Amino acid sequence: MSRTVFCQRLQKEADGLDFQLYPGELGKRIYDNISKEAWAEWQKKQTMLINEKKLNMMDPEHRKVIEEEMVKFLFEGQDVHIDGYVPPEA
Repeated sequence: MSRTVFCQRLQKEADGLDFQLYPGELGKRIYDNISKEAWAEWQKKQTMLINEKKLNMMDPEHRKVIEEEMVKFLFEGQDVHIDGYVPPEA
């Protein structure tokens, strides 16, 4: 049985995540307010960000950068700016 959330990123009702994928308060906020679709979009952006900036997820400073970008992307409607990345023309 899938659950539905009002996705803050997509601004529409959509399938919610099956379980909390991120720890702590932020993880709960994501679980309650972000859809599977928006989370999948973020995962792609996160991978690009990690590769672009050569981030190491074991480094607390690097994790902080990722978390800040994640909040901006998921909750503030901002896109992730990747240096040198040009999105394909729609």
